[in-house]
Amino acid sequence: MREWIGGRNPVYEVLRAARRQPFRLLIAQGAQENERLGEILVWCTSRNLPVEQVPRHRLDAILSGHQGMALEVSAYPYSTLQDILELSTRRGEAPFILILDTLQDPQNLGALLRTAEAVGIHGVLLPLRRAARVTPAVVNVSSGATEHLLIARVNLAQAIQALKTAGVWVIGLESRPQPRTGQIRLDGALALVVGNEASGMRSLVRTSCDAFLRLPMRGRVASLNAAVAGSVALYQVWQARQFLGASG
Repeated sequence: MREWIGGRNPVYEVLRAARRQPFRLLIAQGAQENERLGEILVWCTSRNLPVEQVPRHRLDAILSGHQGMALEVSAYPYSTLQDILELSTRRGEAPFILILDTLQDPQNLGALLRTAEAVGIHGVLLPLRRAARVTPAVVNVSSGATEHLLIARVNLAQAIQALKTAGVWVIGLESRPQPRTGQIRLDGALALVVGNEASGMRSLVRTSCDAFLRLPMRGRVASLNAAVAGSVALYQVWQARQFLGASG
């Protein structure tokens, strides 16, 4: 199966990550040159990837938000839970995993994946059904962060039990007024669960959590949206881990 990735940063990250098979690059005639486009063309030349200049309307017919280019590539390469745990072992770090329970908005998914990659998450778990997947739109919203992440589509209930067996603490991000909480340590082996935009976590997933984390709020709005709340929580966990691996 093939698909089209648009946008200069997403295309660049797909090529740089080298996890997909690229087939050809289409560039709109008269596309404005910049440093990123130059880097992409150098990559294509060095690897003999076909590059074709086409009328902009041809790209418009393929996908939106293409920024003057579209890359034809193989489908997104999903990983497994075992791959994710092995990555944490290779890094010599306690597992840090993001679980997304039936998140359905591609914008929210892409935004969360971008944050997850920024904080050095070891992997992301998505349910097999009733949830957004890694589509070209999600790749675009994530600015290509998807290409550097290990993302697995799994049975969440089974995966959570496997994580617990591996000694991973499962923390649900909760927005209810009085969640069950205690003294929660965020610096160990941990999986953070973010629920559906409207209904939160499903009952089976919620009852599988070891504890719950609720972000304090001062303003008058009822809650943050899933992408914002999840991103804040991811940084809170990373802070507890002493910003492990941070550069600069």
